[in-house]
Amino acid sequence: MSARAVMRSLISAVFCGCLLLVPQAALGQDAPDVARKVKIQVAPTYPDLAKKLNVHGRVKLEVVITPDGKVKSTRLLGGHPLLASAAQTAVQQWRFETGPKESTQIVEFNFD
Repeated sequence: MSARAVMRSLISAVFCGCLLLVPQAALGQDAPDVARKVKIQVAPTYPDLAKKLNVHGRVKLEVVITPDGKVKSTRLLGGHPLLASAAQTAVQQWRFETGPKESTQIVEFNFD
């Protein structure tokens, strides 16, 4: 095995060890939020380093949406750290339908 292949395997193993699996916290609401439709959706850009290391998989985010449909915040619920940043950057640009109050939704991205 070449030194380059060994290094690639080592880097991949380190990143896989950093996989974040955060349990979803209770939202503290009696009734679950009704899913709001996405009006503007931006696809994430596959990170170059993730491509080079052949990293793929799903990223799961909890998204807090303001009443006017903008993304207030995101929280990583699971996924590879190399992919998570790209997913969060993309979803920050999304716009949802307006609603009567702030709401929370789960969004998943699949990087293949």
